[in-house]
Amino acid sequence: MFCMATSSSSSSSLINSNFNSQNPPKPLLAIAIGFKTLTENFTVKVHKAENRELNVPLLSPFTIASSRLDSVGNVAIRIELNNGGCVGWGEAPILPSVTAEDQPTAMLKAREACELLIELPEMKLGHVLDEIGGILPGHRFSSVRAGVEMAMIDAAAKSVGVPLWKLFGGASTTITTDITIPIVSPAEASKLAAKYRGEGFKTLKLKVGKNLKADIEVLQAIREVHPTCSFILDANEGYKTEEAVEVLEKLHEMEVTPVLFEQPVHRDNWEGLRHVTRVAKERFGVSVAADESCRDLADLKRIIKDDVVDVVNIKLAKSGILEALEVIELARSSGIELMIGGMVETRLAMGFSGHLAAGIGCFRFIDLDTPLLLAGDPVQGGYKASGAVYEFTDEGGHGGYLTE
Repeated sequence: MFCMATSSSSSSSLINSNFNSQNPPKPLLAIAIGFKTLTENFTVKVHKAENRELNVPLLSPFTIASSRLDSVGNVAIRIELNNGGCVGWGEAPILPSVTAEDQPTAMLKAREACELLIELPEMKLGHVLDEIGGILPGHRFSSVRAGVEMAMIDAAAKSVGVPLWKLFGGASTTITTDITIPIVSPAEASKLAAKYRGEGFKTLKLKVGKNLKADIEVLQAIREVHPTCSFILDANEGYKTEEAVEVLEKLHEMEVTPVLFEQPVHRDNWEGLRHVTRVAKERFGVSVAADESCRDLADLKRIIKDDVVDVVNIKLAKSGILEALEVIELARSSGIELMIGGMVETRLAMGFSGHLAAGIGCFRFIDLDTPLLLAGDPVQGGYKASGAVYEFTDEGGHGGYLTE
């Protein structure tokens, strides 16, 4: 059910020095303008803002080292601008033990943000995004902040007729994702790996970290049915430092080298993470990524200062859109490689992340697969998926929406 806030103002000018709602810019001009100029120059007034529960069953339980999810219970945000009436959509994903918000909290905070938005006077998009950050600060509300920012940016991009992949740099119109095998039995892992091989997935992300012996058995089972696949191991903080090193040793004995080892130890075990990174690189040639240990810009600065990992995983729900862009910029300038992922999301949030990844074009690892793990797809429009490949069109914004 929608929670709705509506502006009492019936119309508002969206005209400024760079954009005119009656005479939209030509595509080449729009590409040249980019995201930064859009936020600095495009004026918006929100007419209507609303949020609703976004509940979708999973094909099967999604079990990781730190939690288990049986269905998606996220929050969708819809924002409609005055005058042109362009509508933007966002999603606040909820993943217990990873996001700080549960669904009731996210619904409440999204409602507060929607009420604020319709009360704001006409102002530059960047100022509106600052107001969103003010009412939804820090990690406590980062998932909701990301969802509201998504909807606001989507609406603005639609107003000027620019797809997000162009707005974020225009590097490519496609991305190729891995696909995740959660913590399951060896037999189930084998079945999934064979299925994904047939669908064209060349990189499998395997959730590990609950039981080292069982993890190795699952890896062996997958290797038998998909011997040429690349592996990403994701422990979700599940191993102790010595266990993380041991799993790499056992894989080496099997002549298996993962392309990435993600968050092998607890978020706060900085010395352990640094040790695993050093051993992984020097002995096995494996890169290590920080996910839970890199929630925001402050975490990244510590990672850089102490030379903790080689890769950081960007998830918009961890920091919101604006801070994620800062994290990306600092990581790139510091020589740290980038991965992009998500929580368990529909194609609303995943579409936004996909556009960003395609537009910027600097991500070595792409893990945007969770819509493929859902029992249904509630999202209309948006990107087209063909196996592991997502293709983005010239439609304004990210193109995805929910039916009323």
